[in-house]
Amino acid sequence: MLTVEGLRSRYGRIEVLHGLDIQVNSGEIVTVVGANGAGKTTLLRCISGIQPVSGGSIMFRGEMIAHIPAYKRVGRGLSQSPEGRQIFTNLTVEENLRLGAYIFHDARVDKDMQDAFTMFPILKEKRNLLAGGLSGGQQQMLAIARALMGRPSCLLLDEPSMGLAPILVAQIFDVVKSLKSLDVTVLLVEQNAFGALSIADRGYVMETGRIAFSGRAQELIADPRVREAYLGI
Repeated sequence: MLTVEGLRSRYGRIEVLHGLDIQVNSGEIVTVVGANGAGKTTLLRCISGIQPVSGGSIMFRGEMIAHIPAYKRVGRGLSQSPEGRQIFTNLTVEENLRLGAYIFHDARVDKDMQDAFTMFPILKEKRNLLAGGLSGGQQQMLAIARALMGRPSCLLLDEPSMGLAPILVAQIFDVVKSLKSLDVTVLLVEQNAFGALSIADRGYVMETGRIAFSGRAQELIADPRVREAYLGI
């Protein structure tokens, strides 16, 4: 579904991605883990179209998309739930969700919203409240639900567990696992390496803009180098 080859990106003169290769197959949960500053968020921003690419290629469902504007990538089936949630705090929960479906103007939008409320019942309870009044965990649920309103075939999730209590982290990861049953492919970026690898099919470990290790998720969990450097085991 998604193939990234030789990807390079820079901020000004400073190159932060140095020729990355990753692949995500349809129906998979693939995670990219690594320390803060490794370039994980930049990778997702390049795929979604927010960050310019200075080299390499991004192919999504057989189409080269590196030079297609971000808003058009949403229409092709790519949605991102960004780092830090970035919800619209001065809008209601329902208004945030409807903005996630801005490219659609059909009756299915209301059904999509009901599906979001089924996935996250607390959002239904608070649908008419300002999103800025939600707890951190509820805001993360809203960010994911808003991305799903775009009907993605591939969902880009950036640090969904950041700043959350362990019980909420487990709940968010359970939701991510459940997306497979909805035929949503997931590319998950996480600092919580063990949690992310525990629910993923395959994983990539990033170090300073490069892929250091890759493989089946359970193989990475068992790898002594990954365990010592990233899993604290």
